[in-house]
Amino acid sequence: MPGSPDSVVVDGGQPGEHARSVAIIMDGNGRWAAKRGLPVAEGHRAGTKALRRTVEAAIDLGLETLVVYAFSTENWSRPEGEVDSLMDIFGETIERELPDLVRQGVRTRFIGRRDRASAVLREGMTRLEEETAGNDRLRLWVALDYGGRAELVDAARRLVEAGVAPDEIDEKVFHANLYAPELPDPDLLIRTSGELRISNFLLWQLAYAELVFTDTLWPDFGKEELEQALAAYAGRRRRFGGR
Repeated sequence: MPGSPDSVVVDGGQPGEHARSVAIIMDGNGRWAAKRGLPVAEGHRAGTKALRRTVEAAIDLGLETLVVYAFSTENWSRPEGEVDSLMDIFGETIERELPDLVRQGVRTRFIGRRDRASAVLREGMTRLEEETAGNDRLRLWVALDYGGRAELVDAARRLVEAGVAPDEIDEKVFHANLYAPELPDPDLLIRTSGELRISNFLLWQLAYAELVFTDTLWPDFGKEELEQALAAYAGRRRRFGGR
């Protein structure tokens, strides 16, 4: 945050660098619906519209990577009806919202577990990844059934199962065993709805990310809010532990 000891330097310590990789915790769908007397599912549907708007804005603003937190490993604890609705909405989003982004050059990939999703949803995810594999205008990562702690535990488990000796493990080796080693570390994390926490999202990758929190509920988020967050980032100094 502005003025914090960890606000960071690039290019000789001058502010003004443009963020290339942005992560977003899309929060506030339920509160958006409650304020309007609507079922929570309508808030989630409005959230899918915000996702499309934001992806298109990211393209216009020259971002290279956008990673969004769609459903966490902890979200399974929500009421069964809400979880079922969410899974249906994810399927609808893959079928109705994301195909237009394919034509705009967006490559979509998913990060997280897949074994708890329905076969139909898994098929849709795989199909979208295959259809967009050649796109390079924007890399969109959707974190679905994802948890940062689970990712770190799974990485450690892979190293043990592979028989890697303790003295051979360093940050590079560990990073290679994350869910998506090719996912760049976000320059900037945005969280909507006024909550001030990262909620088990990308614990490894966010080590030196700049953080921006906005009171805007996710269904109301769009290009203007993204521009404001990018402007806040550009005014900071990134030091990565140095001076």
